[in-house]
Formats: sequence, C-alpha cells, structure tokens
Amino acid sequence: MIYIDPPFFTKSDYSAVIKRGKESITEHAYADKWERGMPEYLEMLSVRLMLMKDLLADDGLIWIHLDWHAVHYVKIIMDEIFGEKNFVNEIIWTYKSGGSSKKRFSRKHDSILVYSKKKNYKFFPLQEKSYNRQFKPYRFKGVKEYQDDIGWYTMVNMKDVWNIDMVGRTSSERTGYATQKPEKLIERIISCCTSEGDICGDFFCGSGTLPAVAARMGRRFIACDAGELAGESTIARLEKQGVKFSEIKLD
Repeated sequence: MIYIDPPFFTKSDYSAVIKRGKESITEHAYADKWERGMPEYLEMLSVRLMLMKDLLADDGLIWIHLDWHAVHYVKIIMDEIFGEKNFVNEIIWTYKSGGSSKKRFSRKHDSILVYSKKKNYKFFPLQEKSYNRQFKPYRFKGVKEYQDDIGWYTMVNMKDVWNIDMVGRTSSERTGYATQKPEKLIERIISCCTSEGDICGDFFCGSGTLPAVAARMGRRFIACDAGELAGESTIARLEKQGVKFSEIKLD
C-alpha cells in the first residue's frame, strides 16, 4: 500500500521545533508555495502519482491525504490516472483542533482519497461501535449487543468518517514537525489493507509516522522526502524506536 500526505496547496511556510539538549530550535521544514499557482502544484503531484501507480502492487491501495484546498482537483486527476472505476473511498478524518471563524463554519476535517490499481485489492473490514437509540438494548434475535459506560451498542463495519484526535502539544508521539499526523490514523489505514510482511510506501514522509507505525506493526516500508529536515526527523524517530533500516541519499 501507499499513503502520501503531500503539501495541501495552503500557500504557507511550515516549520519544526527541534530539541537539541535543553534548547528548542525552530527550523524551516518546507514551503507550500507555488509560483505558477495551482497548475504547478497539480503538475508536481500528477507526475509523482503516475510513478506511484507503477510502484503500487496489483492488490494494493493508495491513500492520498489532502484537505479542501485541492482535493476536488486531485480527485479528477486520480480518476484519470487510476481509473474512475478504481475509486474505493473518500475518508473524512474529523478532529477538534484548529481555528474558527465568524464568517464560515469551522473547518475541522481532512479528506483521504483511496484508490485501487485493480479490482482484486486487499481489504480487511474494520469494525466500530454503533450505539443503540437512547443507548438501550434492542434485544433483537441473533444480534449481539454489548454495554459500556455510555450504553448499549452493536459492532458494525466501520464507516468512512473517522473521528481521531490530532497530535496534541503534550502528546508523547509529538516530534515537533509541522503537519504531523497521528499514529492512530496510520495504524487504521495499515490494518485495513496490509498483512504482516507487506511493504508500505510513503513518498512525502515528513516526520516519519508511516515508517514508524509500519515497523511496529511488522510491515516493511519505503519512505522518502525532498526535505532534508524531514529525512533527519524520520531517521531520528526510527532510531529512537530501534528500527533497522537502510538510508540512501540522492543529490
């Protein structure tokens, strides 16, 4: 499988807070700015997506993590590259963090487009709790019901809206790298479409969340990033986790 978290076309600069001893230093991570605007951004992404299609296994899924800035454009490009019939899901990742506005509803979600390469892709449905109305037992024949502190519920196949907290300021997994994604989100993605020993790819690896989670889950990984700080952050994270890996630097 492939998961990518590319720039979102925000027209902003992003930084990372690096700890060196007792000192914290803020360094530039990457610039999500494009001289020729959206055409340049989409050209950059399209070329890479075509290469990723060649790399993706026949039974693999590719996950493209974006938000409102460009996801509608990239959906059309993915339909062209991977085929409209190979669209699998649009996952809505909703979270609490972020700003608010008096002129619009608060933007509290990202979109993750999921495509296959061929029809027979690997997928393992995950389950989630579905609470009964008024949290009371239904007592339907043949339906297993459970109870927790909230109330009674059944287990159903997971829906396409995922409520997962962002990486908080006090989180133990926080690296200080801008736009870091939570391990729980990546765990869910890896769990539903890979088996132990499979290869997971991330070609905008940032702080290294995917390779770190993949290694912990018994998967192999390939990760890269054009940013030097991203590479250093990923290497430091994997070393701290005790992961064995090979490093290749390209000029």
